[in-house]
Amino acid sequence: MDFSKLTEYMDSLASAGVPGCDLVVYREHEPIYRHMAGFRDGDNTQPMRGDETYCLFSCTKVFTTCAAMQLIEAGKLSLDDPVSAYLPAYANLKVRDGDGLRLARRVMTVRHLMSMQSGLNYEMETPPILEALKETDGKADTRRLVDAKALDPLEFEPGENFLYSLSHDVLAAVIEVVSGQRFSDYLRDHIFDPLELETVTFRPDAARLERLCAQYSFDDARKELVLQPVGANNYRLSPNYESGGAGLFCDVKDYITFADALACDGVGKNGARILSREMIELWSANQLGPKGRATFDEWNRRGYSYALGVRTRVDTSKGGRGQIGEFGWDGAAGAWTMIDPVNHLSAFYAMHVRNFGYSYDVIHPTLRDLIYGAAL
Repeated sequence: MDFSKLTEYMDSLASAGVPGCDLVVYREHEPIYRHMAGFRDGDNTQPMRGDETYCLFSCTKVFTTCAAMQLIEAGKLSLDDPVSAYLPAYANLKVRDGDGLRLARRVMTVRHLMSMQSGLNYEMETPPILEALKETDGKADTRRLVDAKALDPLEFEPGENFLYSLSHDVLAAVIEVVSGQRFSDYLRDHIFDPLELETVTFRPDAARLERLCAQYSFDDARKELVLQPVGANNYRLSPNYESGGAGLFCDVKDYITFADALACDGVGKNGARILSREMIELWSANQLGPKGRATFDEWNRRGYSYALGVRTRVDTSKGGRGQIGEFGWDGAAGAWTMIDPVNHLSAFYAMHVRNFGYSYDVIHPTLRDLIYGAAL
């Protein structure tokens, strides 16, 4: 295996506007590549050293939907269960209809939440959410805020189209009800502890925040990076809110351990099984019909469709190298994971720059192509 082109590319990312980055690739439970480039601090004086913590943002969604698949496998949850069976606030949803509103004609299901076909949006400062925060002195928990979201109108009938949204935050509340545990406790007991993941958390302590890789946002107007406050995450609506869509922090070593387990039939290197191969195949199966697929295609994930909370490779004739069935997702600050259950190949890439479309359009597909070119 010759990863020299991949290393060359990683080293070139500083010139593209990436202050620091880290990539690790596993195959069959073993690391076959690791390279870091750039700096971990805002002054660009401390080289990356590999123990940095990152805000995962939407890479959180892979953990959340994995948890849902575990409950489905255990027979405690079904994809076609009404969301209102667990969250009664979702029983009488309203849908936008021109300039007005009407009652939804379709029942929102768990499948709709997982596949981003619920009709929910990603608006987080709506009157019901702000009112719930006001009533709790800013301390509303996951269930309270998710129930408040039910008061906002849907953008379309559940199942009618694809729209990236707070669906997986709602899914986290469903998981709480089904499991009888706080969302973070369920993740700890059923994913983090079995795989011996030590750094994944919704609430990083002072020591972890000291290891947080400097976070930036790209200013489109000025075409420059702007350093962000330590731990900045606008998806954390309150100290007690555990965002299933964007709330976790993690080190590279723990995320790749998780991704590697999923690439290896749901079994970690330590022998712990977190999911069956059959559930992984269901999880990564395309869920979008023609209308939803046309909307998803606007995201420029060429060769992919959307499954139960993850992108899934459905066509290798376009979009570059790859494997049918490869799946994963990415995050608002540029993190990206690739999980290939056919070749037992996985990768996790971390960076910390928000509002940087170049990550998704160029960096991630280039990394994938170079990984496949070297590893297979």
